Amino acid sequence: MSVASFVMSGAVITGTVVFYTRIPSLTKHYISEMKTELTKMVADMIPAQIEEVMPELPTETGLPIKSPF
Repeated sequence: MSVASFVMSGAVITGTVVFYTRIPSLTKHYISEMKTELTKMVADMIPAQIEEVMPELPTETGLPIKSPF
């Protein structure tokens, strides 16, 4: 039983060390994925927002404005 306890403790310590050393690379990977996804979402939203704000261009022009001078 003591051997099994020793093996389990060693496995927990090894797993903790491996996970702790991989945290920076995992964090960079997830942040990179989030930036890519956010960039895609913003790029898709911008044209729709511009179309909503822009007024329609006139199809005809009016008479010229005469100067009082």
